[in-house]
Amino acid sequence: MATAERNTTEQQYEDQLRGSSDGNGLTAYVLHRAKPHLPPWLCAGGIGLAGALGSVQWQGSVAAGVGLTLASVALTGVAWWAGKSTGQQRRLHSAITVAAGSAWLTGACLAGPTAGALPDLYLMGGPALAVSWNIRMVLRRNVDGTTAGGTDKGLLEKVGLARAQIGATTVEPNRVTAKMALEAGEQTNEDVAKVLPRIASALDLPTSAVRYMGNPDSARRGELVIVPEDMLAQVADWPGPSSLGGSIAEPLVIGRYDDGSPLVLWLPGDPETKRNATHVLIAGGTGSGKGETALNLMTEILSRRDVLLWVSDPKMFQDFRPLLPGMDWAAEGGPDTEVMVEALKAVIPARTRWLGAHGYRQWVPAAAERQTSRDNTCRPDGTPCGCPGMPFLVGWQEEAASTLRALGDDAFTGIAQEARSAGVSLIVSLQRPSYDQMSTSTRASLPSVIALGCDPRDEGFSLPDSVIDAGAHPGAWGNRRPGYCYVVSPGIPEDRYPSPGRTFALPHTATPAMEALAAWAQANGATADPVTAGAARAVAGQNYTGRPTPGTVTAAPAITGEEDAVVEAESSGLLVDPEDAYIDPEAELPDEEDGDDTPLWESPGHKPSPDEARELFAYALDDFESAGQMVVGPKDFMDWCDRHQLSRPWVSARLKDAALDGRLEPTSVTGRWRIVPNLKIA
Repeated sequence: MATAERNTTEQQYEDQLRGSSDGNGLTAYVLHRAKPHLPPWLCAGGIGLAGALGSVQWQGSVAAGVGLTLASVALTGVAWWAGKSTGQQRRLHSAITVAAGSAWLTGACLAGPTAGALPDLYLMGGPALAVSWNIRMVLRRNVDGTTAGGTDKGLLEKVGLARAQIGATTVEPNRVTAKMALEAGEQTNEDVAKVLPRIASALDLPTSAVRYMGNPDSARRGELVIVPEDMLAQVADWPGPSSLGGSIAEPLVIGRYDDGSPLVLWLPGDPETKRNATHVLIAGGTGSGKGETALNLMTEILSRRDVLLWVSDPKMFQDFRPLLPGMDWAAEGGPDTEVMVEALKAVIPARTRWLGAHGYRQWVPAAAERQTSRDNTCRPDGTPCGCPGMPFLVGWQEEAASTLRALGDDAFTGIAQEARSAGVSLIVSLQRPSYDQMSTSTRASLPSVIALGCDPRDEGFSLPDSVIDAGAHPGAWGNRRPGYCYVVSPGIPEDRYPSPGRTFALPHTATPAMEALAAWAQANGATADPVTAGAARAVAGQNYTGRPTPGTVTAAPAITGEEDAVVEAESSGLLVDPEDAYIDPEAELPDEEDGDDTPLWESPGHKPSPDEARELFAYALDDFESAGQMVVGPKDFMDWCDRHQLSRPWVSARLKDAALDGRLEPTSVTGRWRIVPNLKIA
């Protein structure tokens, strides 16, 4: 900061000199340039004056001689001791200067300043020492931009980089950036990365406050960044959506960096800036603030006009319930999530086919508008088709470890590898993205990461090695710094990757604001285009209904007479079997010959024939579909098998037959089948 102020003052004087033609401007400029070099000369003059005055008091005094000699030796020793934290040259120069000045002063006080050779020594030695310090000051500012300051060299020498050169330094609020040039052939950027903790120790700063970004075009040049104050210690509350009604292509603001600048990321790509579309991994241990981070990102997504949000949360939307009305599809884990994953796989080719037919190589905001351009192949004659636009789609898998355990560690690989060109972003949130939970192929297909506090041993699962080498260490936070994170994503400058940020806090008092945002999204957000909705319904059937319209209230299921009788029996404390609670004791018993339409195979103890069993199996699939369970397997038929005296191998064989008939399709999980919606049921 002092350097910046000095440069500003120098500029002011130079401007004054250029704008003034009289001698006053020149005099002011010369005095300003000479001031830094005056202290050595003032010291030399002060010593001469002190010698003249001392001779009046102590000339010829033996006691004064002893005292002055001891004082000279003591001052020289103090100068040598005080210079131990500086460079060897500065320390020696200081000691010699003090020794020479104190020796002349002792002689002048005892014999008089004009005795013998003292005047000549003063006139030659005083200016020589003053000029030597002026030379040293001039050499601090080299023309090639490198500095040879003792403090810098002392610090680098301590950490084993004595021959490294510190170049031009940029001073910003709470951020110092210095260019470094290492010794050619002896040191590399990896050497600096290894000693970053020692540099932080020498500066008495936390490890995360010191970072190094190597120059990609050089193995020995880079920038050392020091952030002396942790500005993230003060919690910043969620300020609300950054761009309500804007496009999803605009940056999503989820917090702030340690220098106060906004913490942002993008989901869609931008062909003009060559930014790629991306998928996001949110990783952090228990208590690291993963839930609030998700809320920050989710509220930003819901505040945009051209995006659909599909969310799976095995925790039953405990954190996200205020935002439910704004979501286009919400699944509470289990079979519902299986269906959503299969639907995501199905919508990708349908969306890419539509985008290609309308002249889009990737999703851009124009794709979400009604298509009026002639640059498409939607119609053979080339006339504007007027097709509804296709909103961007975000598929969010919260607590994804549960889904990966159920569906396999490769469940998201196909989606992650193919979805970006279809205008689909996959967001996967889990505590530990280790290789035993998520396949390496899936992890490699998630280019963006929000890495929160974690176990130090897990840092490599979240962040690239280059970012860790540059000084990023989420393991240093653990769960002691909720919301602290590193963000690696396309569109963010690479020198920002090792810079920590902190997401906004969303306390319980923010719930009304989130509910209002969900209501806004419900009324003003995008609705699913026919292509996406059609592909989703072809897989999910009635499980996919799209975002509820404003004012829609999900009614509680009506209580039937049977259920009402059960409730009454339980509430009155009657020791009655619930199945008998609704029987009217006054009713006439039915005649034995009065049968009903119940099929024979439903009769107790009757084992259905092969044809009856196949028909019964078809009814069972219809029942699953009507109940909204679109993914089934042999385990879902266990009670059904016991009831109808059929074996599990028989069910497995019927599942394969149904697949051949087109009623089922295999999923990515062995033994699990997706029900193809029956139009009659729908």
